[in-house]
Amino acid sequence: MSIPASTAHEATVDDLAYAFDDVFDRAHIERAVATARASLEPNASIRTFLPILVRRYATELLTAEAQAAGIRLKSVPEILFVCVHNAGRSQMAAAIAEHLAPGRVHVRSAGSTPTGEINPQAITVLAERGIDLTTAYPKPLTDTVLHAADIIVTMGCGDTCPIFAGKQYLDWDVADPDGASLDQVRDIRDDLQGRITSLLRDLNL
Repeated sequence: MSIPASTAHEATVDDLAYAFDDVFDRAHIERAVATARASLEPNASIRTFLPILVRRYATELLTAEAQAAGIRLKSVPEILFVCVHNAGRSQMAAAIAEHLAPGRVHVRSAGSTPTGEINPQAITVLAERGIDLTTAYPKPLTDTVLHAADIIVTMGCGDTCPIFAGKQYLDWDVADPDGASLDQVRDIRDDLQGRITSLLRDLNL
């Protein structure tokens, strides 16, 4: 039996109000959860999973906001990977970066018009390298995550980001896995891994 949406919503607010009680009041938490739901619900392909994704995304939003405001300091650099649909390149890049430098870098991904599900071939080719992309989900690009990032990487897909002082901006010309063959998506994976390895070395990670 599925949990009623209202019950799941209140449980999420309760949990996050506890987790962020030293940072935000309950009304602020409620707005973040409502924003997360409004962002994800229109593209939710399996509604049973929506409460879990809302909780995860609201947590990300609140964490990013606290970091951007300097309320919670970051112990590692943060990289934000951006692509329009946040369903292929940017998700692959974030997963590869986390795999290569676990605990030494924090990664996020986002897109201006996120779709409802991750490219299945991206999931397949990362699984070949022992990287799990099955729990990833597309997320919208917001000023909050932009402010929280130290390095912002766009993927040559036409998405542009506001310029904020103190950020490093990179634009990588990476092929789009949408509609590509499995071998072509493998080439995209390898291209991303090479670029990310170089970036992590530049960061001494």
